[in-house]
Amino acid sequence: MTEVRSAPPELVALPRPAALRARHGRVYWSGFAIVLALLVAAPLVLPEYWARLTTEILIWGLVAMSSDILIGYTGMVSFGHSAFFGLGMYGAAMALIATRPPNLWLALIAGLIAAAAVAAFVAYFATRLRDIYFAITTLIFSQIFYVVIFTWTELTGGENGLTFSRPPLAIPGLFSLRFTTGSLHWFVLAVVAGSYLLLRRITRSPFGMVLQSIRENEARTRAIGYPVERYKIVAVMFSGLFAGLAGVLYAIQNRFAAPDFVFFVVSGEAVIYNIMGGVGTLVGPIVGAAAFLLLREGLSRLFPYLASVASQHGLALPGLAEFPYLIPLGIIFIAIVIFMPQGLLGFARRRLNE
Repeated sequence: MTEVRSAPPELVALPRPAALRARHGRVYWSGFAIVLALLVAAPLVLPEYWARLTTEILIWGLVAMSSDILIGYTGMVSFGHSAFFGLGMYGAAMALIATRPPNLWLALIAGLIAAAAVAAFVAYFATRLRDIYFAITTLIFSQIFYVVIFTWTELTGGENGLTFSRPPLAIPGLFSLRFTTGSLHWFVLAVVAGSYLLLRRITRSPFGMVLQSIRENEARTRAIGYPVERYKIVAVMFSGLFAGLAGVLYAIQNRFAAPDFVFFVVSGEAVIYNIMGGVGTLVGPIVGAAAFLLLREGLSRLFPYLASVASQHGLALPGLAEFPYLIPLGIIFIAIVIFMPQGLLGFARRRLNE
């Protein structure tokens, strides 16, 4: 009689792929809901300064996500995001100055059109190049726009930039609401959360799969028959559009547009956010932006505080209060690159799976 053996327990316990995906989905959406709830509650429980900082982190997180479309999903490092972000700011600022009363939705449309137009212009020329040549070309374009904005004083205000009054959140015939710290935070949160969900859908679509194929092997993707240049152009335009949206939000929060935000440093910081958090994840760049901005805020306060404590105890530590906090911040960034090459999010995922 043939003996029927049961499968080993470890094989029986293995979940099916569909069940595993469902479980991961439940964990993901539960985490998303918890984080969203915490962010909704932020202006209710935090002091005004920290609530404003949380809003700013959300805006820079959107910049980081927009950059991740190119860096993480298409394999193209862009230093042109300062132009997209800055033109979004200036487009919104000019619309708000030109209209009476200032119109939020017109400013939003103007900023997006300005950013998308610049992104299309840059993409047409830059996407013909690869690797370092693409990065350098986007850097050159961003600096060209910086010089134009800095010198075209009649239109942009030059080095003084543009200032304006904050528009109300209004729907004609329904309501008009003046922005407070809390309501502005919730508006920004809604825009950023919606942008994240839309970008997540895009990166998981067939279009997003082609972008990842370009990242892995551009020649093979071209050989299969995909118009690689067209996909790259659309990717740059999507990336620029969301960076411009972040620029509009930043302009509304701070009620000004300045040429400093078109300088290439903004693009460099967006790359840093991606590397710190983890590229190709969308969430990772937001984590990187939050970590970078909170570290910068904390370190900028740390050394003056230590100097004050030392002086209270009769210790003279000359130069401590003015110590350049960017040095320890840079050391932390280098440590993350060396010891956490997949970023903070990748490191956290690996530890949780152990």
